[in-house]
Amino acid sequence: MSTAIVARLLDAAWLTVRAMRRFLVLAPALALLAACGPPAPVAGTPQPTAPASSSSAGLPPDPKPARTAKCPYLSNEEVQDANGQHVTKVSVSADQPHPTCFFYRPDDSLQLTVRVYVGTSEVATALVNKAAPVDTSNPAAEPAGWKGGYQPSGDGVVYAVAKGDAAVIVTSNQKQSIKARTVAKKAIAALKL
Repeated sequence: MSTAIVARLLDAAWLTVRAMRRFLVLAPALALLAACGPPAPVAGTPQPTAPASSSSAGLPPDPKPARTAKCPYLSNEEVQDANGQHVTKVSVSADQPHPTCFFYRPDDSLQLTVRVYVGTSEVATALVNKAAPVDTSNPAAEPAGWKGGYQPSGDGVVYAVAKGDAAVIVTSNQKQSIKARTVAKKAIAALKL
């Protein structure tokens, strides 16, 4: 045999051995992944059912604007400076002791919402996780001692943090999270939360 034919046979054998080695290395990993699936139900055993209530059960309803009024904890100027848009109208919800404030642009579209909750730590944390779920949001830790997240929301951003029994959730029509974070920090400072 010629040297070229022997070289080709060796190259072909080397590729086959290499391919087999790859297969042998990947086969156990594939078998482990297949075994990680949920267990098959056993006939005759009761299966768990999903709870009848949703994950937001026990949470207060989403706030709605109830009347036109000044926001008791943020001025129009603070919101304009932070969010970068002129405020022409403010509405507040009926929530007590801290109503949710709704700030509107000159075209009457909503530009910013600030929701403040004070109650139980479980509900405060659940409200923050509803607005900015831990699995999908970026971590937020401002002001100091507050924890939550921020993420894109519709055409803007949401910044949601909780500390103890309080939560502050800011939704802005601006994509920059620093704007919503600035408003959250101002609301927290004004309310001394």
